[in-house]
Amino acid sequence: MKIIALESSAVTASVAVTEDERLLAQSFQNSGLTHSATLMPMAADLLKNAGLTLDQMDVVAAAAGPGSFTGVRIGVAAAKGLAWPGDKPCAPCSTLESMAWQCAHMGGEICAAMDARRNQVYCARFWAEDGALTRLTPDRAMGLDQLAEEVRAAGRPQTLVGDGALLVRAALEERGLPYVLTPPHLRYQTAWGVARAALELARAGGLVSAAAMAPSYHRLSQAERERLERMNKTE
Repeated sequence: MKIIALESSAVTASVAVTEDERLLAQSFQNSGLTHSATLMPMAADLLKNAGLTLDQMDVVAAAAGPGSFTGVRIGVAAAKGLAWPGDKPCAPCSTLESMAWQCAHMGGEICAAMDARRNQVYCARFWAEDGALTRLTPDRAMGLDQLAEEVRAAGRPQTLVGDGALLVRAALEERGLPYVLTPPHLRYQTAWGVARAALELARAGGLVSAAAMAPSYHRLSQAERERLERMNKTE
């Protein structure tokens, strides 16, 4: 099964093509340029340089959230655009699970975290064993204090991955809790992780049509929160 995967949920952008569990090609960018201007050209160049075509892809995958509202929308919209002409199935992948796949080979508990601002992170915890992942918690937005207490109750060292890993590390260090910080080349979101999560989604029968592909934000946007706050003040 050939999968083309897109990752634009945070500051980095990447595109990957895999065949089953084998990485065929990947392009990664951490330049701060706008995803709307870089993601589709990256996909086109990657396919061309790898001698592949979109017609050869069996699945189109994207990091569907949580993450940057704008970044997630761009990735999902790009995936829908790639999938629609050929009526290809889509894989809306959890950004957090995709990151966890990047360090599944390390074993033990993995805490995938993204900075959600306001002293919160988007996070989920997983158990890795023999290169496979078992989900321990759902994806959610939660305070760092609450997450640290959850980790304390778990009683096991956490492998920290994601752009929120440094925030979680500070919270764990403050409480004397053990952790392993992944190196930068494994820490940031990558399209390979999305492709690996997409493969599991396909095996579980979780693929959807391009029309049904949708973001999963896990929290209201800042604009929506501010609108609700204004409405509550006027009531």
